[in-house]
Order: sequence, then structure tokens, then C-alpha cells
Amino acid sequence: MQRVAMIVWNEFLNDARVLKEAQTLQHAGYEVTVFALHTPGVTRQREQLKDGIGVFRVARSPLWRWRKGKAEATKATHTSKTQGPIGKLTFKHQLLRLIARAWTHTALLWHMIRHRPHLVHAHDVNTLPTAWLAARFSRARLVYDAHEISTSREGYESFRRMVGFVEKLLMPKVDGSITTTDARAKYFARAYGVVRPTVLQNRPRLTHCATSNQIREELGLTAPWPIIIYQGGLQQGRGLEKLIQTAKEVPNAYFVLIGGGRLTQTLIQLRDTLGLQQRVHFIPTVALSELPKYTASADIGVQPIENTCLNHYTTDSNKLFEYLIAGLPVVATDFPEIRRIVRTNDVGMLVPANNSPALAQALNQLVTDLQLRKRLAHNARVTAGTLNWEEQEARLVNLYQQILPIATPRKQAR
Repeated sequence: MQRVAMIVWNEFLNDARVLKEAQTLQHAGYEVTVFALHTPGVTRQREQLKDGIGVFRVARSPLWRWRKGKAEATKATHTSKTQGPIGKLTFKHQLLRLIARAWTHTALLWHMIRHRPHLVHAHDVNTLPTAWLAARFSRARLVYDAHEISTSREGYESFRRMVGFVEKLLMPKVDGSITTTDARAKYFARAYGVVRPTVLQNRPRLTHCATSNQIREELGLTAPWPIIIYQGGLQQGRGLEKLIQTAKEVPNAYFVLIGGGRLTQTLIQLRDTLGLQQRVHFIPTVALSELPKYTASADIGVQPIENTCLNHYTTDSNKLFEYLIAGLPVVATDFPEIRRIVRTNDVGMLVPANNSPALAQALNQLVTDLQLRKRLAHNARVTAGTLNWEEQEARLVNLYQQILPIATPRKQAR
């Protein structure tokens, strides 16, 4: 079998996109191993998933074996260590972080070379140089999967020049490239003079999760109010501060945020300051396999992302498709890729970016107009029949077949 080495700069625990791609390729006849990051006490260094996908993780620090005694403490603080605001690091800490990252990249490179892959698949720009070196040393093909526009991305201001340099240098040298929306594909083609990347949207697999009371029972919600759900990273630029402030103007509704991130504590404090503890609730990140149950137990999905960078402006995002799969009407920011989905399929309401009154008006309309909510929910369920992962995964297999054909590919699993 043709061996594929995927590399990610995360622990590969809740990366839905990478998991779906790995599953698709494994079912198509490739042997896929994902190289990821290891946190002792939180992840396993080696494992094989039920689909046959291998996972090999490299520790973030060369001293991790000496820190195993602190594994439980690491696990306890793992989800909260990035929830505070980005602090200013001392020169010493910056230097130590740089050394640790260099060590981790070197370890990932070494283990991928030892794996002797036929193709290396880099997920995002922070893995691209390491993947390129692994491909060169292994005489393997290289695919670059750009999940984001990192030259104009929230939180990447200090790295934009370096990111642009890396992509300009290496994107013309890859054997194939992938991104998430048509707008982003056009950007990469124009910016670096490359063939337009294959577009694989962040669609979930088509699941049929019955409506449930998961959220109501878990949080003990007793009022018969509709649940407005936001799921995903609690990060800057997602419009979450405005969303919680908007909750004051949308009575008779619950707001539930599922996920974690740097803004978690800030958002909780804002909720408490506004006295919204009874109507605004937080649920930590849940396993990918469990998430559809939570989504399907809500009534309205919201995506109030802000126009802070080109990456946001060109997004459609996982959550939008996840809402549709669950049959939720949506209220979302009026960006081109989001607009195309919402208007074409009549599945929700669009609001201008950074406009709290418009957001409150749209949410109030869906909260109070049950017939409108039912009609849009029906349209969402119909739309889910076409906007799902199964309807586009053949593009990934076709790209691979052009770059790294296999003699007798197996039929893709559905």
C-alpha cells in the first residue's frame, strides 16, 4: 500500500477535518499515519484508530519523560492554560519556547523520514517546512492543505511576513494543494502564482441525529425557551463578546456556548457582570463523536464572526455546516462564502459584521416566530443532504490518484 504521512500541529484529538481526510484516504486504499503532538497524561504516544489509521505523537518538550510525575497536573490544566489573554513573554520564555518548538519539529521530521512515506500531507503552514523536508529526504510527494489564510489571520500579526515567505517559497514546489473555500482558493492562486487549490469545505459527515434534550438535561434548563447555540473555539474575532451582550436584548431564550479557548474566562466574567447566569451557559469542548447530539438539542445556530481579517472574510467554517446537518436555522455574518450557502438554500438570516442591533433583531425574530423557525429548519435538513462530506470526498481521492495512484483502489466507504 502507498503510505501517507499526515502532519498536524495539534494533538489530533478533535481535528474533524484531518480525521475525515484520513478516513477517506484509508478507505480509498492508502495507508495513513497522522504525526501529531503528544502531551503526557492527556494523549497516547502511539495508537491505531478503528479505521486503521495510525497515530504517532511527539512530545512538545525533550524533557517530557522527566515530567511524567506531573502528568495529572498537566491534564488538569491542559484545557485552561490557553484560556487567558495572550501574555507578554520574557526573552527567556521566548527562547525556551523556540528551542522546544525546534526540537518538536526535528522529532516529527525524524519519525516521518523513518516511516518512509510515499506522500507527505501538511496541514496548515506551521507544518509545511517540516513536511517539505520530510518529503525531500524520503523522495516522497507533497500535498499542502491550507486550512486558513495565515497571512491575514487573527492572532498571526507577528508572523505574517514569515508565513508569506514560507508559502511563496514552498507552495509552487508542492505536488498538490487543498483549501477550504472558493474565495481562499482564488487568493492562493493569485498570491503565489500556483494552480488553484482543490476546495474541500469543512463539511461534517451526514449523520441522522434525532432531536434530543441533551443540553436541557445537562444544564438543568427548565423554561420552554429556544436554545441558541454557538459551538467552536472561544477566540478573538468570533463576535462572542457581542453575542453575550446581545443576550440582554433577546429575552426568553437560552444562549449556550460549546467549546474552549483563550476567551473562556473573559466571556464567563462578562456573563456574570451582566447578570445573565440563568440564560447564558458554557459547556467545555466535547468529543467529536458526541457533538452532533448537543447540536441537535438546540433550536438556533449562531455564527457572529467579525470582519477582522481576510481569513474571517473568506470563511464558511465547520459550525455552519454542523448546524445544517442538525437541522438548525442559522443567524450568521453576511460574508461571501456564508452568504452563498445561507441565501442559496434559504436556511437562515444574515446580519452585517460587527452589528449588535442587527444580530439582536434577527435572533429575536427567530425566537418569536415559530413558523419561520420551522420552515428554515426544514430547509436546513434538506440542504444537509448535499452539503456534507460524502458529497465532496471524491475530490480528495481524485487529487491523490493524480499525484500518487494506487493499482486497485477500494470503493470509498459511505
